Amino acid sequence: KKKKKNWFFINPIYKRSPDLTKNPMTKSEQLLRIDDHDFTMRPAFGGPPIPVGVDVQVESIDTISEVDMDFTMTLYLRHYWKDERLSFPSNNNQSMTFDSRLVKKIWVPDMFFVHSKRSFIHDTTTDNVMLRVYPDGNVLYSLRVTVTAMCNMDLSRFPLDTQTCSLEIESYAYTDDDLMLYWKKGNESLNTDDRISLSQFLIQKFHTTTKLAFYSSTGWYNRLYIHFTLRRHIFFFLLQTYFPATLMVMLSWVSFWIDRRAVPARVPLGITTVLTMSTIITGVNASMPRVSYIKAVDIYLWVSFVFVFLSVIEYAAVNYLSTVQERKERKLRERLPCTCGIGNPDEMMIDPQITGYGSMDVNTTGNYGMPENGGRQERILAQVALNDPQITGQVKASRGYVNIWIDTHAIDKYSRVVFPGAYILFNIIYWSIYS
Repeated sequence: KKKKKNWFFINPIYKRSPDLTKNPMTKSEQLLRIDDHDFTMRPAFGGPPIPVGVDVQVESIDTISEVDMDFTMTLYLRHYWKDERLSFPSNNNQSMTFDSRLVKKIWVPDMFFVHSKRSFIHDTTTDNVMLRVYPDGNVLYSLRVTVTAMCNMDLSRFPLDTQTCSLEIESYAYTDDDLMLYWKKGNESLNTDDRISLSQFLIQKFHTTTKLAFYSSTGWYNRLYIHFTLRRHIFFFLLQTYFPATLMVMLSWVSFWIDRRAVPARVPLGITTVLTMSTIITGVNASMPRVSYIKAVDIYLWVSFVFVFLSVIEYAAVNYLSTVQERKERKLRERLPCTCGIGNPDEMMIDPQITGYGSMDVNTTGNYGMPENGGRQERILAQVALNDPQITGQVKASRGYVNIWIDTHAIDKYSRVVFPGAYILFNIIYWSIYS
């Protein structure tokens, strides 16, 4: 029996080493002596300000909103400082890494984002927080944050604009007497992912600066800035705004080649182009903030709208002058005697001193709107017999009605040149200023 009993105690199956994880001396709280210090106070309280270095890695720029004038950015924010209260003995100088549970038990810098609207720390699958403590008391505190911050944009050159937005980091409670915030490696403290891209913008550059911010009630604070410059892609707006507006203006010029009597053709064409331009202007402004200044796209669209509107006014002027001319022609014909049945047609001519026209064939008497030398010139041709004093006197009395020729078709001919020339000149000036 005794031999069996001895065999039981020396069997290696039952001989187990002690569980070191259950040894109270191996707990991180006791190793870092957390209970022996008051971590509600900053390190070296009462002494010089504690230096806190910061570096940032930008993971993505999610959205840029002109309507809300803000941007959303996801980044890794890392803090570096030294807290001798967290120093611990180590033979191999290895650091210890912890998650967010230990962060709540020690002192960490109280950073916040100035002018931020929304921000949160990612928590999938756990809180994206890392704390690394070195034997000499140096601490690395890293967290993954998404922040939506304000960006004051100047849209006077929209959509040919360049915007500069800034993300500002500052301590909430500690002034520069208690905490000295700085970029750990200068401008190299900011790292970006090469795959960052935006649909509407080209990211030109990132850079960092440091300034002091003053609050009248609390004092001076160190503030870190992340600046990034964005240049807007113009191709989308060329396709969606500039090209349609230009085509509508060119379409309005088609009416200059349509006969002035074709009212059903010219009037709907003018109205259609005006309404289309109004729709384009409304669509652009619907996606923009209601700023009180004029944007570059507003100048282009409204000048284009004026050109379209003037093409409608041009036809109204041509139609009105033609109507006035026809009325005066009817009155003139009522005053002139009929030349039918005259014996000698060759003697039928008009006195240039009276009417301003030379001699013409009698067969052209009363012609209206007929082609002459390849062009349609609308005029009143009155021919009377000079050897009849009664007729001559009536012509002199009617001089105000005879010498009223207005070439209404010439207005359309001049518009074919003036309108395109003026619009091309406007485009040259516009793109030379804003591009």
